[in-house]
Amino acid sequence: MIVTTLANKLNLRQQTLATVESCTGGGIAARCTDVPGSSAWFVGGVITYSNDMKARLGVEQQAILNHGAVSEVVVRQMAEQGRMFCSADWSIAVSGIAGPDGGTPDKPVGTVWFAWAGAQQTDTECKVFIGNRQQIRQQAVDFALQTLTDLLN
Repeated sequence: MIVTTLANKLNLRQQTLATVESCTGGGIAARCTDVPGSSAWFVGGVITYSNDMKARLGVEQQAILNHGAVSEVVVRQMAEQGRMFCSADWSIAVSGIAGPDGGTPDKPVGTVWFAWAGAQQTDTECKVFIGNRQQIRQQAVDFALQTLTDLLN
């Protein structure tokens, strides 16, 4: 299980994780807290489903207006602000279009932006997943956790 591997890596480093989630609606946090003893490395999360909540967290409203909630600049700010807000060593942020509606030619349903923020760096990536709403959200959760696990190598 990927979360167990992630937990082991964070525990070895004596580091913590927070999540800032939009389209996954707390799914990453739920997976983390499924692991017994997760309170040693998982500090909590924020669900910023609306643009207003993203702005309350500290995402610049102009970034949301100029680039949209599903964008690299917004998800980067979500991760960085969330890491500081939760006083965590790492933060995972996710913003996407899980569907079935909301897609555009530039950002089709299944488009998800990710950011992983640490003290020294913030990495971002965009993926386009295929499937129904539940499948897209599940793929996003899995990808977010797997990528942070890989970054900790």
